[in-house]
Amino acid sequence: MASNVPAVTAAVRVLERLAAEWPDAMMPRSLIDELEMNRSTCYNILSTLQSVGWVRSVGDRAGWTLGPRLLMLTGVSSTMALRVIQDEIEELSRRLGFVVFVAERDGSGGYVVVAKAERRLGIRVTVGVGDYFEFSAPALMNAFYAWESQKTFDAAAERYQIKAFTPNTLTEPDDLHAELTSTRLRGYSVSLQQFDLAQGGVAAPAFDRHGEVSCIVATLAFASDLNYANVAEVGELVAACAANITRHLGGRYPDPVP
Repeated sequence: MASNVPAVTAAVRVLERLAAEWPDAMMPRSLIDELEMNRSTCYNILSTLQSVGWVRSVGDRAGWTLGPRLLMLTGVSSTMALRVIQDEIEELSRRLGFVVFVAERDGSGGYVVVAKAERRLGIRVTVGVGDYFEFSAPALMNAFYAWESQKTFDAAAERYQIKAFTPNTLTEPDDLHAELTSTRLRGYSVSLQQFDLAQGGVAAPAFDRHGEVSCIVATLAFASDLNYANVAEVGELVAACAANITRHLGGRYPDPVP
């Protein structure tokens, strides 16, 4: 019978302990103490596992967690995924002061809200889990389809139709194609008074391990709070949140990276 290889056994113990805490990070000191491991051995193992993407450091003071390559190999349960998503959108909502939600495509061509976070009380734009948006809701449509081929988008648009929600809604094919290209270049979609004259919206995609859009992170606010003056700043924050979700869940960006 083959004997155990100590280094492999130690690496497995580290991975099992990080998996027990995932998606939260764990400090090396805790690993060393709990596993009764030599300090240099622990750091060498973490460094080696990081080089192949099986663990990752989230900062000098934040600790270590499972890496994207390991998550991609093993898959992530829907319960674990929702926890990661909720943590990320809670932080984004805290920073923006707006409602932030995550939407997925449903079978009718539209989109359904699967998670939401909001911090500010009082009069505000809000959505609820389970709310439905039509196919051509501009921010969501553009964020979902900017990474698809033009042929795929045109087929979907013909099937589900483009609706003019306001006088500002883009409905002409050339305008829609140009906006999809701009969305991909920016990394996020922009809808200012296109869905509702009183609202502005921004959305960005999170990708799965196949490089396909898995869900959309979006925010909505009154047009007085989200407009041309701050939409770029908000867009970058929404895109960063979606990128964090992609990374935490072992996803990858399609080629070329936007």
